[in-house]
Amino acid sequence: MTTAELESVLTAGNAATHLTPERWAAANRHLVRKALAEFSHERILSPERTSTGDQTGSTGHSSEYRVLSDDDSVEYRFSARVLHLDHWAVDAASIRCSRDGQDAPLDALRFITEFRHALGIRQEMLPVYLEEISSTLSSHAYKQWMGQPSSVELAAGVTGGADVATDFQTIERSMTEGHPCFVANNGRLGFGISDYRAFAPETGAPVQLEWIAVHRTKAVFTSSSGLDYAAHLDAELGAGALAYFDAELGALGLDPAQYFLMPVHPWQWENKLTVTFAAEIAQQHIVHLGIGADSYQAQQSIRTFFNTAAPEKAYVKTAMSVLNMGFMRGLSPQYMKATPAINDWLQELIASDEALQSRGLAMIREVAAIGYHNGYYEAASAKDSPYRKMLSALWRESPLPLLEDGQQLATMASLLHIDAAGKPMVSALIEQSGLEAGAWLRRYFEAYLVPLVHCLYRYELAFMPHGENVILVLENGVPVRAVMKDIAEEIVVMGDRIDLPEAVSRIKVEIPDGEKVLAIFTDVFDCVFRFLGALLEEDGVLSGDEFWRIAAAAIHGYQAEHPELQDQFARHDLFASDFQFSCLNRLQLRNNQQMLDLTDPSGGLQMAGRLENPLARFA
Repeated sequence: MTTAELESVLTAGNAATHLTPERWAAANRHLVRKALAEFSHERILSPERTSTGDQTGSTGHSSEYRVLSDDDSVEYRFSARVLHLDHWAVDAASIRCSRDGQDAPLDALRFITEFRHALGIRQEMLPVYLEEISSTLSSHAYKQWMGQPSSVELAAGVTGGADVATDFQTIERSMTEGHPCFVANNGRLGFGISDYRAFAPETGAPVQLEWIAVHRTKAVFTSSSGLDYAAHLDAELGAGALAYFDAELGALGLDPAQYFLMPVHPWQWENKLTVTFAAEIAQQHIVHLGIGADSYQAQQSIRTFFNTAAPEKAYVKTAMSVLNMGFMRGLSPQYMKATPAINDWLQELIASDEALQSRGLAMIREVAAIGYHNGYYEAASAKDSPYRKMLSALWRESPLPLLEDGQQLATMASLLHIDAAGKPMVSALIEQSGLEAGAWLRRYFEAYLVPLVHCLYRYELAFMPHGENVILVLENGVPVRAVMKDIAEEIVVMGDRIDLPEAVSRIKVEIPDGEKVLAIFTDVFDCVFRFLGALLEEDGVLSGDEFWRIAAAAIHGYQAEHPELQDQFARHDLFASDFQFSCLNRLQLRNNQQMLDLTDPSGGLQMAGRLENPLARFA
């Protein structure tokens, strides 16, 4: 559907035209499949095998399974294969529901209530979780209605390579699944349908940010070394906009030199700041200035925006008091203060590390940040309260300057994308490359996996390297380097192998020695490679055994280059027979409003025994 067609439909008055019986049924089948797969993977559900199916081509055997609801009155039957890392490859078309002995349509909302005791979700959390499930279903229906380019088109570049930024953003808005592990992954509680159409990443709608002035006695601005406030705002806004905003303040009898300029998400201004921060506005600690000229596109993280008017300019990340996937999506002013320093430190580390440089690892720095302190709520709330995270923003470098001629950008989430016809984008990229699947995969592992392994062994440094946090630089469909983002809130240093300057000491956390290796086992193997390996196997591109053999070869190759780290290879053994099984849905089901205390990421983990390590056989 073209943008003009979309606008025509939406202005006709039917804002919920995507919600039809057919699309709703497809969304429910999709989400019930995911719930069966991921809840079984996390050992929340224990499917009973009822029969072994026939051989299904190159993908091996499938079996028939069933699960019974809490009260045994509802039965779900389905075909599935259990692959490496206890990954349940459930055939969506095979799922049948029987309620009180009668065939019944698949209904994800009822599914959750039917298994509420097995899921262990508390009464007070259940309605909120159901609302997140409903929102996830609705967004799936919208994506069906909207339509997206095929995987082949996305892999080739919808502009034929003519406009790298446009292709990059087309891929960004075409991702249909969200986080692969979480069942309720498109909650966005707080959005109405107009907000959804205006701000959800999958709509690709142009967004113009609101701009406010905040009094310098209430706010803190920090920036990277060598970048000051005036230079930064001049680069982002330009002399004309700066003069206009200064004139707006002057017309109110206010001194522009007493204020910082700050971008705000339109939803946050309309729904939170004008009410919750009314006292700050009335006292002119906050002054609304108007709408910025540049047009932006929301990224998958929902509160981050790419500048489509000037793609070389910075991303803008804003606070949003929207509940999504286990957290209120605010930004802490306390965290903002150290953000540029943390990014500068990591940039210097990467630049000075030969192993990382040889594999092209890059990062896009968060070069400037501003946080506003509201004394009323800070006096009344706990240090991690969402009320303390309603008004902050940061600027992150664009990845475009990192590109060489002929290179393209794609969010790493695209490797797990499947188009409406069932074609995985990773398969399309491999076809485009002209390489054998194994050779393509080794290139990817060298660009993405090996740098992460090196950071663990050399520094006990861990990223949060899921698909949305990594951008891949591609040449002819082949990953040649990984670009890390979302640095200051996500990275952790877990030990004493590296000294940290005081300005970045916040990133050091106490993690039990045996859990440090989970930075690879959980965040990479279970949350990325489990799905990627299954996609390639189910699409007949590469067997699971071969996938993990190539991963093992990449790690062995790296270890052979670094004999000086032999003690660390043993300490954090990536070839161990098994590893602790840390579960994500269990976190969300326990507390879907704050899954973890970010200052103690180890303390709240939900474990479910151990997972067999597919690398062990290649030790």
